[in-house]
Amino acid sequence: GILHEDLRLLLETSMPAKKKKALLGVADAKIGAAILEELGYQCQTGGVVAEILRGIRLHFHALVKGLTAQSASKAQLGLGHSYSRAKVKFNVNRVDNMIIQSISLLDQLDKDINTFSMRVREWYGYHFPELIKIVSENYTYCRLAKFIGNRKELSEESLEGLEEIVMDSAKAQAILEASRSSMGMDISPLDLINIESFSSRVISLSEYRKGLQEYLRSKMSQVAPSLSALIGEVVGARLISHAGSLTNLAKYPASTVQILGAEKALFRALKTRGNTPKYGLIFHSTFIGRAAAKNKGRISRYLANKCTIASRIDCFSEVPTSVFGDKLREQVEERLAFYETGEPPRKNLEVMKEAVVEASEVVAEVKRKQEKKEKKKKKREKQRLEALAAAAEEVEVEVGGCGENDIEPKKKKKKKRQQQEPETDSELEENGLEEEALPKKKRKLMVEADEEEKKKKKKKKKEKARD
Repeated sequence: GILHEDLRLLLETSMPAKKKKALLGVADAKIGAAILEELGYQCQTGGVVAEILRGIRLHFHALVKGLTAQSASKAQLGLGHSYSRAKVKFNVNRVDNMIIQSISLLDQLDKDINTFSMRVREWYGYHFPELIKIVSENYTYCRLAKFIGNRKELSEESLEGLEEIVMDSAKAQAILEASRSSMGMDISPLDLINIESFSSRVISLSEYRKGLQEYLRSKMSQVAPSLSALIGEVVGARLISHAGSLTNLAKYPASTVQILGAEKALFRALKTRGNTPKYGLIFHSTFIGRAAAKNKGRISRYLANKCTIASRIDCFSEVPTSVFGDKLREQVEERLAFYETGEPPRKNLEVMKEAVVEASEVVAEVKRKQEKKEKKKKKREKQRLEALAAAAEEVEVEVGGCGENDIEPKKKKKKKRQQQEPETDSELEENGLEEEALPKKKRKLMVEADEEEKKKKKKKKKEKARD
């Protein structure tokens, strides 16, 4: 009854009235049927029963000995959490939180690298101002600043290193000629060391950014392959980040996805009764850049429509594949061609039928591979267990064999002890100790000590005889 009441409360919080009543009626009937089948008791449900259950639940901690109100509330909370976890399918590989964090970090790194590169340009520009005009890229400039150092030390020998960094022999030659006739001021070795260390930091940040972009690409292919195939990894990740999660993005209509990221412009337009924005974050996709000025609004609306379809497929499909994303991308390409040349695109129904057939084949292949992996894993585990069992048997056999072989030496040792014990009896009696009271280790030590003394005496006798 208490479990049923907690279920009732959970349903009451998130369900509309009609659906709630229907579900509760079904739950009541199922619980009643189960009790009747298992225990043979006839159950009755209704308004009075619900009130009685509520009363029992409210005063349950008073009715049960050792149960406090605090522990009862904790139990109810735990039940709610476990119910929610059971309903939600959790997959570690399909977590969109990592995408949100990585795209935010990527944007922050872009800003920081740009700021730091400008600082290197200003700092090193006092010594070698001509380099800024020859090399425009920030990452390459920082690498050159670190490589060149003092421009007066630059010679024909360092031309090969310059070509490696710039990837252009003409530019490398221009840098060498500019260093010979530069207008820059002289710089101290200490300042150069600081500039080089700061340049190396900027270079390491740029390299880390490349690695982070690869990580984002792989994560997007796992979580949202259709969306990344349609609109690109970075733009897709920005849409997910702005929506809060992939599930939230899947719930949005196409009109919201179209202007996602242009909220300020939208509310300003509504306030001033001006023109609303045509696109938000999806402006960064290549499709809108390729479209003509008069078709940008139309292609953005079409692209937003396809993005919503792709995000819903990614969110709610069990085995996500990029098949639907590729097909949707083809549709957008056809629409662009239609706006430019007037060639009619294929119908959506035909494209989706093809996509479903291809996706089913891909999913079947993925499942087959997963089954093979599981079989191999089970086989390895079985082999490992068999090997462990065989090793354990070998150890047992060795231990048993050792026990049988040790029987004869033990007898010999016993005989030796019997021979040695009468010799040590007199000494034990002199010390006032009984033989049985001594432990075995002490006995052994005493016997060994006696043997050593005897050997020493024999040696002394031999030496005297020789003398």
